[in-house]
Amino acid sequence: MMTLISNFRTKPARVLAGGLLAVSAAALPSAALLAPGAPARAQSQASDLDRAIAALRDISTMRAEFTQTDRQGQVARGVLTLKRPGKIRFDYGRDADLLVVSNGKSLYMVDYEVNQVERWPVKNSPLGALLDPNRDVKRYGTLIPTDSPDVVHVVVEDPKKPEYGAISLIFMANSRAPGGLQLVNWVAKDAQNYRTTVRLSNHRYGVSVAESTFTFRDPRRSSRRPK
Repeated sequence: MMTLISNFRTKPARVLAGGLLAVSAAALPSAALLAPGAPARAQSQASDLDRAIAALRDISTMRAEFTQTDRQGQVARGVLTLKRPGKIRFDYGRDADLLVVSNGKSLYMVDYEVNQVERWPVKNSPLGALLDPNRDVKRYGTLIPTDSPDVVHVVVEDPKKPEYGAISLIFMANSRAPGGLQLVNWVAKDAQNYRTTVRLSNHRYGVSVAESTFTFRDPRRSSRRPK
C-alpha cells in the first residue's frame, strides 16, 4: 500500500487519504497521555478495552466532522459517516475529486481526477478496527494506560501481519455517546514513521443514513453507474 502515497502525492488530500489507508507499523501512544506510573495501572484498566469495544459496537450510525493532518501539517477536512455493519464514508466536500468509502466488504479510494480506484478488503485496513470492532479490537487491541480516568487509549495491530497496518484510538468519557465513550481521534503511522491524524468533532449518533451513502460513481465506467 505504500505505493498509494506516492501515487497521490500531487495534492494534500491524496497524501492524507493515502496515509489514512496505507499504514504498516504500530501507532505509538502520545507521550502526553502516559502517566509516570502507567504500567502499574495496566491491570486495573483492563476493563477499559471492553468498554472501548462496546462503545464502537454500540454505534448504529454516526456522522461527525473530521480534520485530517499529515506529518507535514497539511490539513484536509470533511464529513465522516459510519453505519453498521462495516460501512464508512470520508467525504472531502462537494468540490473534491477524491472519496474514501467502504461498502462493508471492501474499502475504496476513488480519484475522479485521474479516473482511478484503489480497493482493499476491509480486514486488510487499519480501519477494520472501526468497522469490525468485535473482531479487530478484541483480538488485536492493546490498552495503553493513561493519566486520566476519562481517557481510553487503544492500539490495534496484528503483529503477524504488519503490512495490514495499525491504528491508535483515543476515546473520551461522554455520557451522551454510546457506551459512555466517544472516539475523538485516531493516529496511523507507516513504516517510514509518517503519521496521519484524524480528529472528530460534532458527533451525531443514530442519524438516518441511506445505503446509497456507501456507493460511488466508478470513474472507470463509461456508464457511470453507482458501484
